[in-house]
Amino acid sequence: MNFVEVKFTTDNEKEAKNIVEKLLDEKLVACGQIFSIESHYVWKDERYITPEFMVLMKTKRNLFEKIEKVIKENHSYEVAEIIAQPITEISKEYQKWIEDNTI
Repeated sequence: MNFVEVKFTTDNEKEAKNIVEKLLDEKLVACGQIFSIESHYVWKDERYITPEFMVLMKTKRNLFEKIEKVIKENHSYEVAEIIAQPITEISKEYQKWIEDNTI
């Protein structure tokens, strides 16, 4: 399959929305979903529990590098989580919708 779900997190809802809007405007993603989450992690040898926002986006696999660049240019974290997972099964209608709404 040539489709992926790209995920990133941020502690700022406005930043999450801004990045999704830029990616939609550039037709790099077909959609973005923003969820409120609680993250547990270690950063620089200290343990944290913080509220964050997880963003899930559907797109074509070949757009990942461009998406990653936009996220990094507009993200406040020193090391942003940017992960793409392959979509292994997808309905023909949804596949067409992604194709129609991305470059």
